[in-house]
Amino acid sequence: MPDCTMMNKNGMVSKIQTRIRTDHFKSNYDLVGKELGRGKFAVVKKCVEKVTGKEHAAKFLRKRRKGEDCRMDIINEIAVLESAKANPFVVSLHEVYETATEIILVLECAAGGEIFNQCVADSDDAFTEKDVIRLARQILAGVAWLHHKNVVHLDLKPQNILLTSSHPLGDIRIVDFGLSRRTDNVKEVREILGTPEYVAPEILNYEPLSTATDMWSIGVLTYVMLTGESPFLGDNKQETFLNVSQVNVDYSQEVFQGVSSLAIDFIKSLLVKNPRHRATAEDCLKHPWLNNSHSHTHTGHAHPRLLPSMDEPETSQSESDPESESPAPSPELVIVASYTLCPGQGEMKAGRGGAFPFEEPLIQQEVIC
Repeated sequence: MPDCTMMNKNGMVSKIQTRIRTDHFKSNYDLVGKELGRGKFAVVKKCVEKVTGKEHAAKFLRKRRKGEDCRMDIINEIAVLESAKANPFVVSLHEVYETATEIILVLECAAGGEIFNQCVADSDDAFTEKDVIRLARQILAGVAWLHHKNVVHLDLKPQNILLTSSHPLGDIRIVDFGLSRRTDNVKEVREILGTPEYVAPEILNYEPLSTATDMWSIGVLTYVMLTGESPFLGDNKQETFLNVSQVNVDYSQEVFQGVSSLAIDFIKSLLVKNPRHRATAEDCLKHPWLNNSHSHTHTGHAHPRLLPSMDEPETSQSESDPESESPAPSPELVIVASYTLCPGQGEMKAGRGGAFPFEEPLIQQEVIC
């Protein structure tokens, strides 16, 4: 656990234990196959360690972005991965290399890819509610562990949850700690960061970040996994942010066909505007939905096109455009790269009239109180 001398005032850890290698990466690894993902400042490629023959994912991160030195952001990401070494649901860090222009993280290769792929899949390949219960338990166990260590992820979404295998459905690995912050030894951190459909209201209101900020994102993530739809997605970012700030969520029977009432109750415990009233990761792990034998026997596909059930209508949203404006209470938002292990490729299937494209996260200057 880093102490306060190793962490700067905005919750980013500035020292790491991992030795950064400066010898040639390709002397020790062979790159194989196609790219696993690409962002504005990061590329992820599968690689094979020459000595062991073991497959890994190599994440090449540019140190300079938009004219600014971002090496310390990468160091923070490494530090978080180090602190989560004992967490079975966080992707493991194997080695780190540095060149004049890049830092390369050699990570565990999660062969099943993103859960995003199943969220947008056709009926036969979509998650069942039973699948979602098992994966949600793992996500919550991983996040509870991080929160116990005072780490907030701040970009939990389907593109940042990988699977060890897709057929059969494997275990989850949480990835992309490029936006994470530590909350110990810091009075308050206020930042505009995250991915539009997943950001919590307190981020848009420029209020302090906390572990509750992640819990909102888990509520959105669970909604997406069960329905294949994004609850707050608007025609543009402005509308998306308005939906988030007003907590406009559609819990109608049309959206939640075939999904149990306990699942909806679980989501409602997280999509609460006041972060103090939001369920914690530990609360969620005790929720009846994750511990109810009836829920466990529910084997139908969760996507709304398949099974009957559920009620409680409210509102609906549709397609998102790549604009970069914030709601009135916040300063202008700046798009930055997603450092995901495998960024989402393509679009999410239309739920209520629109596609669900992969969104890059947002970031804004910190204000420390």
